Amino acid sequence: MVSDIKNGDIKPIYFLMGEESYYIDKIADFIQHNILSEEERGFNQMILYGKEVSIEDIVGNAKRYPMMAEKQVVIVKEAQHLSRTIDKLSSYVEQPQTTTVLVICYKYNKLDKRKKLYKTLQKSDSILFESKKLYENQVADWIRKVLQGKGYRIAPKAAVMLVEFLGTDLSKINNELEKLQLVISKEVEITADIIEENIGISKDFNNFELKKAIGERNILKATRIINYFAQNPKDNPLVVTITLLHTFFAQLLNYHGLKDHSPRNVASTLGINPYFVSEYQVAAKNYPMKKVSQIISHLRVLDLQGKGVGANNVTHADLLKELLVKVI
Repeated sequence: MVSDIKNGDIKPIYFLMGEESYYIDKIADFIQHNILSEEERGFNQMILYGKEVSIEDIVGNAKRYPMMAEKQVVIVKEAQHLSRTIDKLSSYVEQPQTTTVLVICYKYNKLDKRKKLYKTLQKSDSILFESKKLYENQVADWIRKVLQGKGYRIAPKAAVMLVEFLGTDLSKINNELEKLQLVISKEVEITADIIEENIGISKDFNNFELKKAIGERNILKATRIINYFAQNPKDNPLVVTITLLHTFFAQLLNYHGLKDHSPRNVASTLGINPYFVSEYQVAAKNYPMKKVSQIISHLRVLDLQGKGVGANNVTHADLLKELLVKVI
């Protein structure tokens, strides 16, 4: 889409929707800064907000003619607030103003495929773009590619730490990556130590290290991490720990069922970075399939207890200790 715009292939409407706001913002920002020259923007570029306007306001602005320029740009941000009336845009999509570039940023939501607007957009000479949320196991690779595109390198462990700490919000992750790029030269690989120093994530006391310690049946290390979590519950929510361990053991169950345990097949089947395959090889030796199934059941019970089901008076620290006992 961006390359088409650079080549002069500019559509009259860009409807950007989906759960992942990062790409919606990136595309809208590119259009905002690249369709018109700086001189043209003063009279011919307008930013509207879904909370403040109606569909009629948007159409009225879109039908204006540009002043001393070939095109005008109208960008509607936070358009998801117009979800109840968005279908009214259909008539404009059928006959758009050819001198207007209308950008609709419909975040955290998507059009109902049964509605007229969706069908009209598909038939028209417009762009209907869906920005889908990445799965957690895809985000570390996304981080690597984003940094690689800017000439930086990141260690696999450092990328996983960022995902664990920041979640799957690409905008939030990108903000932290941009901060790192201000203080790290391209010649230096971004490591766990650099992440700890510049972002404040502990490289030793985190869910990633807990998972590894449990996989190795390293009781001493796992206990130290659990105690740290118990002392810092706000920074280490139980639900996050249980979710990560549940994912790990579910993947380990799949590992046991594989006929081909070659690193390449394991990484591909489990959807993990090849760098971490050795952790599953070690854990598989320590936890036979039957034990893994039992652990998954225990984790589901602990998850309910952590949410207050059948354990109203149990503390966060007690649940963490019970987790360690049940797993190891």
